[in-house]
Order: sequence, then C-alpha cells, then structure tokens
Amino acid sequence: MHKWESLRNPSKLIERVISTQSSQEVADNRLRLITTIESVRLLACQGCAFRGHDESVNSSNGGNFNAVVDSFGRMNIDIRRVLQNAPGNAKYTSPIIQKQILNILGNKVRTKIREEVGDAKFCILVDEAVDVSNREQMAIILRFVDCDGFIRERFFKVLSAADTCSQTLKDEISKVLTQYDLQLENMRGQGYDGASNMRAKGVHDIWEFFSTLSLIVNFVDSSAKRHSALRVIREEEIADLVAAGAIETDRGANQLCTLQREGATRWGSHLRSISSLIKLFGATQTTLADLVANGPNKLQGEAKCVGNAMKRFDFVFCLLSMHDVMKITDFLCQSLQKKAIDIFNALNFLSITKSKFQDMREDGWNDLIVRVESFCCQYDIIMLDMSAPYKKSTRAYEQNITNEHYYQVNILNAVIDFQLAELDSRFADNSLELLLLSATLDPHMECGYFLADIQKDPRFANTTTVSDLCRRLVESRKSAFFPMIYRLICLVLTLPVSTATTERAFSSMTIIKNKFRNKMEDEFFDDLMVLYIEIEFADSIDNDSVIAEFEVSGPRRV
Repeated sequence: MHKWESLRNPSKLIERVISTQSSQEVADNRLRLITTIESVRLLACQGCAFRGHDESVNSSNGGNFNAVVDSFGRMNIDIRRVLQNAPGNAKYTSPIIQKQILNILGNKVRTKIREEVGDAKFCILVDEAVDVSNREQMAIILRFVDCDGFIRERFFKVLSAADTCSQTLKDEISKVLTQYDLQLENMRGQGYDGASNMRAKGVHDIWEFFSTLSLIVNFVDSSAKRHSALRVIREEEIADLVAAGAIETDRGANQLCTLQREGATRWGSHLRSISSLIKLFGATQTTLADLVANGPNKLQGEAKCVGNAMKRFDFVFCLLSMHDVMKITDFLCQSLQKKAIDIFNALNFLSITKSKFQDMREDGWNDLIVRVESFCCQYDIIMLDMSAPYKKSTRAYEQNITNEHYYQVNILNAVIDFQLAELDSRFADNSLELLLLSATLDPHMECGYFLADIQKDPRFANTTTVSDLCRRLVESRKSAFFPMIYRLICLVLTLPVSTATTERAFSSMTIIKNKFRNKMEDEFFDDLMVLYIEIEFADSIDNDSVIAEFEVSGPRRV
C-alpha cells in the first residue's frame, strides 16, 4: 500500500524528479556563470590583471579573478554553495571560459557602438603606437553625431599591425568596417596622426635648447636622492620668499612641484617641462651646485656641465621665448583635444592663435628682452650686449649682424614662422571654405525661414555653437522640419578636427598592457581595451544576453 500511494502521488513520479533535478542544475550553473561574468566585467572595466602567479588551490593569493569570485561567495550564501559544490567540468572559472566571456562582452560593446552609429555619417580616426612588447598597435576611433545631436568619438578597435605601410593599414581598416557593416559610402572623413608637432626644432638653436632641457631634467629627476634634494631646497626657497613678502599666500598656491619630462608627441608636455624649470630654476641651480661641491666624484663633473649649460644666455633666451610661444599654442592644442570640438570652433581658435603669433612677431620683442634681462639678473647669468656683433657664427660676424638681430630674427621670428607654416599646412584652404559654410549655420547669422523660426523659440535663446544648435534641434524636434539643414549641421560636426582620442586610447594601453602583462593575445587585448575605455556600454550589458550567446558556443546547461 505504501508503494501504491507513492505511485499515485504525481510529485514523486520519476519524470518529475528528473525534471526538478535538471531545473536546479541549470539554476546552479547560471549562478556560477553570472559570478564569472560579473568578475570578468569588473576586472576588465577597471583595467586589472585576471591571473595570478600561482592559481593552485593551496596558493595564498590566486590572482584577482579568483579573489573576486571568492569575495562574491563570502557575500552570498547561494553563490558559496554552488561554487563549493561545482562539478569539475562545470565550474565556469577556467581561463578559457574567462576569455570567452570577455570576448562576448567586447563584441556586445562594439555592437552597441555600431547601433549608436546607425545610419549616420561617420569619420574614422586612426593612429599607431608601439606597446610595451614592441608590437605596433593601431587604434580605430569612430566619430559621428548620435540620434540626440551629440558629437561622439567612440573607441572601436585596436589591431596589431605587421607594418605601418599604407596598404596594410588600409586592408586592416577595411576588414573592420566590413565586419561591422560600416558602409564606406557613409564615411565622410579620415584623420591620421602622421606629422611631427615639434617642427620648431627645425631651428637649430631650438633643437639644441630642447636637448639641453632634456639633459637637465633627466639628470636631476632620474635619481631619487637628487629629486628629494630639489624638493627640500624648493621648500626653503618658498619659505624665504613668503617671509620676504615676495610671493602671495593663498589656498592651493606655492605648491611643491618637480621638473617635468617632455613627451614625444604632445606640445602640452613640452610646455609643462619648460614651465617647471622656470619655476624651479633657482632650486635646480642650488641642487647642481651642491652636487659639484659635495656630491660623489663620479657626478661632480656631470653636475658642473649641466649647471654651466643652464647659465648660458642662449639657453635662458630660448627658455623664456619658447614659454611664450607654447602658451599661445597650448590653448589651441587643449581645445582641439576636446571630443565635442567642431570644425567651426576649431577654425575660430586657429584664427585667434595665428593673430597672437603675428602680434608677438611684430610687437613682442621688447617685452621679451626685458624679461630675459630681469631673469638673467635674478640668477646671476651674464646678459649679452644686444648691440654688439654676434660672434658665434662666422657668417653672421662677417655680415656684421648684431646679437639683437640674431636672437630676434634667426630664433624668435624663425620659430613663429615655423608655427604659422605648421598651422597653415594642417588647416588647408578647403577647411577655410568649410568655415564659411558652417558660419551660415550659426544662430546669429541669417538663414531664411530657419533663422526666423528659431529666433522666436526661447529654447534657442542661449545657443552659441553649432554643436549646441544640433542638440537643440533634436530636443525641439525641429530637425524633422529642417531636415537638410540638420543634415548639413551633422556633416560639419562629424568632420574630424584632431586625433586626440587615439592618444587617450594609447594612454589606456599602457594601463592594460604593461611590463607585467606584455604577452597577452591580440584578441584578449582588444576586448580588454574596448571594455575599459567604453565602460558605460560595458556596464549596461545584460547578463541574460551574455549567457544566451555563451550557450550558442556549445552544449551548456545554463
């Protein structure tokens, strides 16, 4: 009778028991997989290493991935249960599974970016850089105007290039565009950073100045002891200046700084290097003098040589003149590096920069030479007689050229002319024609019915830029009433202005791929980069969609 009662009870039928066990197994597998997905997402978005040196069971530190998984287990009793009772073939924590999940997440981020582009016109920004393993990496950025009227520059792909010849880069770019159905007929511009932005070094005196500057900074900053000595001397210097009332005191003022090394690709790093030496000139002189007097014998000669180089009038003149030149270019450089910059504002900034250079060329000499003389007097540097013949060049001496003529014409004016020529080459006449076109889109200009309509709309009252105008048109839905104007605005905003976003991508590359992680596979590196840079998309990916794609790759019970 007991067996009969059991047979009559539907809940105890063998089919039900097997079904219940199967459902529980699937639920447990899903929980294990979700734990892995969230661990991979967390580590990738934070740019952290996955694996540890020793991932064995008895290891005291099994790496970041195992640590994060264990942390989830300590916080949630269900996760702890499924992890501790996981079968050997269904733990979903192996390095292969981690890479598979990472690849799915990376592809989903790129898919979301592709969906954001939609049918809009786009431009590509491409640049190459060598990673820590000496492999050439090419970053591809997509620039477009999204459906809400915002300018977007999205990191899309990083590829390992066998070489940097044009045909190889073209083939790799074409593969990426084809793979993600980005039609070439929708591409409206291309940006490649292939020109040197330090052409002022073509002036021999400036080249020599930057070599000396690099020598000074490297010598003082390459040693922890010399670096500390410089800081101590600077502290004493600031205290004396404050006591004498020579400098003002305020919150955030007179902060200690160190000498800055110049980078190879950006003007901004050169300006910071020059500015830091001007600020620390006296402290640096004192540090070098102490080394000559009390330092190790093997350093005394080098310290004396570096100190003498600092005291040369040529170096001081180039230091102050290049500081003035780079202050002018820095505003333009910083503006061009903004993701939302458009060609209209870029050319406005260009016009202002060229105008300042011209003013400096015509009227800046007297002010500069007064500051140079004051600087030389402050730091006991011999000031040249500007009316005396220039003797360092035989040709100049034979032509009876004075010091004033040489330093003004052959150095200062030559640098300014190089910069003006560089700006003209980077912004050609066709760009200036585009400026005239985009100017008709400015809300303050006349543009027929369009202008009459938006002038009566209070939502456009504070619109001052083309990018603002584009967003307001979308928000007010006037983009549907003026489709051709809206299309033209989007084209103007889509055109590339600079390749600064690719430089930011390479800054991330040094975090993802460093000297401790220099052997990762290209696909793994690519997925890590896109998740780390486009973190907002990575955070929005649904776990169920990842699991569904994970199941497609094999017979998984999840």
